[in-house]
Amino acid sequence: MVSSSINVVDMELKLLYEGKTKRVYSKTPELLVLEFKDDVTAMDGLVKKTMPGKGVINARLSAYLFKHIEKQGIETHLVEYNGDRFLTVRRLEMLPIEVIVRNYAYGSLLKRMPLYKKMQELNPPLVEFHYKDDSLHDPLITPEDITYTGLLTSGELRWLIEATIKINNVLSELFSGAGLKLVDFKVEYGRNRNGRLILGDELTGDSIRVLDDKGNHLDKEVFRKTGDIEALRTAYIELCNRLGVNVGDVVHG
Repeated sequence: MVSSSINVVDMELKLLYEGKTKRVYSKTPELLVLEFKDDVTAMDGLVKKTMPGKGVINARLSAYLFKHIEKQGIETHLVEYNGDRFLTVRRLEMLPIEVIVRNYAYGSLLKRMPLYKKMQELNPPLVEFHYKDDSLHDPLITPEDITYTGLLTSGELRWLIEATIKINNVLSELFSGAGLKLVDFKVEYGRNRNGRLILGDELTGDSIRVLDDKGNHLDKEVFRKTGDIEALRTAYIELCNRLGVNVGDVVHG
């Protein structure tokens, strides 16, 4: 049975940052440790509940997806996963940009452009950029915003788009093979000490929108719509089961 027995104090790790769903610790000058929390949030953190075991589930799924992506030649920040709620990752200077890939029209896209039909297929997929700032509700920005402000060069932006589309292809194939439909997802990138862009952050039910063959959500949309923690737990466990990620040992609390 997996528990949260690892004590970051005993590991002599310094807390650098605590966000809504993760804590970030310094391990070495080159490495960080991500701790996935059991907190579930919605509406930019205004709604918050606790789902025991969520941290382990998300860490395990994220590690699995990062490893799968790496097998396809895409570099990620993952270094080691201990089986619990902690990932050891490369230290990156994260870009203040969220990259969203939309394979189907859903969510905020329908509000921004109501001419789309719900679940309209987007082929090729739509790639969006959002500036990371909770106080501004992560506003949509343009590629020109990114290059004109110096966040990325035009060459780096082209690389980032190509890498993100490749990630989408890899994940879409994986999910399709499990009888799932990848609606959209969010990724973030950072620079290593040499300035190279690398995939960072996480890939979990918090950052991916996915439907089963009956149209049921296996992602955080369940919580956004119902506020039901047990329904969310069921969805996250089913997502892992479909992908072959064993979470049967996770403490339910």
